[in-house]
Amino acid sequence: MRLDQRLIADMIEPKTRVLDIGSGDGTLIGHLYRERGCDARGIELNMELVTRSVAHGLPVVHGDADHDLAYYPDHSFDYVVLQRTLQAVERPREVLRQMLRIGRYAIVSFPNFGHWQLRLRLLLGGRMPMTAVWHTPWYETPNIHPCTIRDFLELCRQDGYIVEKWLAVDEDGERAPWRRSIRLANLFGEQALFLLRRR
Repeated sequence: MRLDQRLIADMIEPKTRVLDIGSGDGTLIGHLYRERGCDARGIELNMELVTRSVAHGLPVVHGDADHDLAYYPDHSFDYVVLQRTLQAVERPREVLRQMLRIGRYAIVSFPNFGHWQLRLRLLLGGRMPMTAVWHTPWYETPNIHPCTIRDFLELCRQDGYIVEKWLAVDEDGERAPWRRSIRLANLFGEQALFLLRRR
C-alpha cells in the first residue's frame, strides 16, 4: 500500500462502513476488509481498474465522483474516502459536501501544491512544475484544481467542516516536527491528509 493509504487505514475504526471514491485497483478497500473487518466498497472511474478490483472479489462499481455521489442515501457510510482525487474532480466543493452528506466522516488526501519545490520551480523556471507527484505536463494533467494545505483549510472553514485530524508528510513519507504548524506544513508537506466531519 502507498503511504497515504496506510495513513488513511489508520484513521478508520474497525468494523465500520467505508466508501472509497477513486478506489483504483481496490488496494485500500481490500486491506480494510481483510485487516480491519470493514464493510468497504469502492467507486472508480477507470473501467480497467474496476474490472481488476471485481476480479479480485472486491465490491467496486464504475462511477464518477462529480455526478454519482448524489445517488447515495444520507448517512450510508461511516467514512467516505477520497484519496489523491480532490484535485482531479470538476467540482471539489460539491464532492466534499456530498461526502459529508453520505458519511459521518470524510477522509481526503491530496498532493500539496504549496510545497516549496513546486513554488521554487515555478518562480525560477517560470513554467508549471513537474515532480514525482505532479508528473504530467500541464496540457495532459488530470489535476484541474490543484490546491495547497492552506487553501483546503480555508474551504473547510468557509463551509463549516470540523477538522478532526490532519497531517502532512514530506517527500520521504515522514511526518516531521513541523506538522503542528500550518504554514510550515504547507511549505514542506508534499502530501496532506484530513479527517473531517460536519458541525
